[in-house]
Formats: sequence, C-alpha cells, structure tokens
Amino acid sequence: MADIDIHEKTLKVYEDKMDKSLEVLKSDLRTVRAGRANPHVLDPITVPYYGVPTPLSQIANIQVPEAKMLMITPWDTNMLKEIERAIQASDLGINPMNDGRCLRLVFPAMTEERRLELTREVSKKGEEAKVSIRNIRREANDHFKALLKDKEISEDVSFSLSDEVQTLTDRFTEKIDKEIELKTKEIMEI
Repeated sequence: MADIDIHEKTLKVYEDKMDKSLEVLKSDLRTVRAGRANPHVLDPITVPYYGVPTPLSQIANIQVPEAKMLMITPWDTNMLKEIERAIQASDLGINPMNDGRCLRLVFPAMTEERRLELTREVSKKGEEAKVSIRNIRREANDHFKALLKDKEISEDVSFSLSDEVQTLTDRFTEKIDKEIELKTKEIMEI
C-alpha cells in the first residue's frame, strides 16, 4: 500500500511539471500575433510608471472594438506618451494612433511571408516545449533509478513508474501538437 502512495505522489510531481511546461507554451502562444487583434500581444510590453517597469495591462484598459484594432485607454492620461514610446520600441511593428485620450493600434493584414514566418516561430516554441517535457521524463527516470539503487522501490515498481511517465510524456506531447496546430490554423486564417 505504501508503494502505491509513493507511486501516485511521485507521478503527480512530474505530471505537474509537465502541466506547467504546457501552460508556459500556451502563454507564449497567446503573445504571437495572428490575424485578429489580440490584447495578449501587448503582454511583453512594460512601461516606466513612476520609475518602475510596469506591464501595460496594469496601467491601462485594453479593448478590442473591432477585429483588427486594439484600443488602449490609460487610467492616467499623462502616461499616453510613455505607452506610445513603449509600443514603438517593442517588436510589435505597429505605430499607435494617439487621439489625446487613448491609443489605437490597427493591425494590418499579414502577408503570406509573415504568416509563414510566424508558423515557423510557433513550431519552434512547440519543439522547445517538447524538449522540456522530455527533460522532465529523463529527470523522472533518473529519480526512479536512484530509488531502485537505494532499494527504496522494487525493480517492478521502477519499470511501472517509467512506463507511466512515458504515457504522461506521450499525452503531453499530443497536447502540445494540438496547441501548435490550433495556433498555426489561426495564423494562416485570412
């Protein structure tokens, strides 16, 4: 019975690590600009607010009034110029329109070349996530071998744990593939 508890707790630790890797990938993919305006593309942008780099979403309201436009309304209108500078300095590639109260970002239609470039970027992020998952699998297997060597678990339990970690690895790899496929489809959508 003790073996089963250790078994489940040990697997849960590695499953949680794999889940975190998947969440990081999802977060990264939200910042990739697809065909529609997405407020998450502004997540990496920080603005100096009283000398402290602050995420844009914490100093302004970000809305999507149209499919190809973001509207940024700062809570303190004195921050408009700072926000505008931060957006221009970012790699977003869009010049904001300032009307004195808010900033508008109009997303132009992407060229086929840019879409293909983004799909390659997305695929690369997916591969990085898969490498992370495989590293967690290797870490788990090393841990099981150490437990076996110290005679804390039997050889059968070690093999069983390794099989289950491989099953987890396969499951998370499939999830990563689905995320990449969805994002690629979204990017290629005209």
